[in-house]
Amino acid sequence: MIRFVLDTSIFVNPDVRKKFGETPTEAMKTFLSYAEKLFGKVEFYMPPGIYREVMHFVEEEEVSPELELYIIKKPPNVHDIKIPAFVVYELIEDIRRRVDKGLRVAEKAVRESVLDTENVDKVIQKLRRNYRKALREGILDSKEDFELILLAKELDGIIVSVDVGILTWAEKMGIKWVDAFKFKEVLEELVEKFRSESEKERK
Repeated sequence: MIRFVLDTSIFVNPDVRKKFGETPTEAMKTFLSYAEKLFGKVEFYMPPGIYREVMHFVEEEEVSPELELYIIKKPPNVHDIKIPAFVVYELIEDIRRRVDKGLRVAEKAVRESVLDTENVDKVIQKLRRNYRKALREGILDSKEDFELILLAKELDGIIVSVDVGILTWAEKMGIKWVDAFKFKEVLEELVEKFRSESEKERK
């Protein structure tokens, strides 16, 4: 059984979503049409936190009950999953590097504001943008992201996301992943593969 663990970005990130539909609800409907064709061959999972995030954007009445049928909501078994110590060491080291980088971004902004007192607001906006990038880009920065990683580890599943932090840590932990930009094509290939197999069996 192939198991995919789905991230919010498939339905919310505008660049990814447009492959499935113009709105989150349309994207979900398109995805569910693939899930229906793959039922019994492929399973799709979401941790409860990710599911709640998605439902903030999707009109539930338009996608129910298919949503309940084809997307399995499951929290990771946080008490029994073992994480290698090196992962914790790397996470701590990464956080330390980012704090130092964030400090340098702040120091640079202070120097710029002293030299350019007329554009302090612009300097602050730039500081916020660069600080956010320095501290959050490419890291697991939410409980929901960590749940996604843990659930995929537990299920030996395939993560589907465009979040750099999720994919980076999936690689570190030996978890399979698919770039969400290519997910629709992957689903189409699977539908075709199982259709061909069924035709061969009937012959």
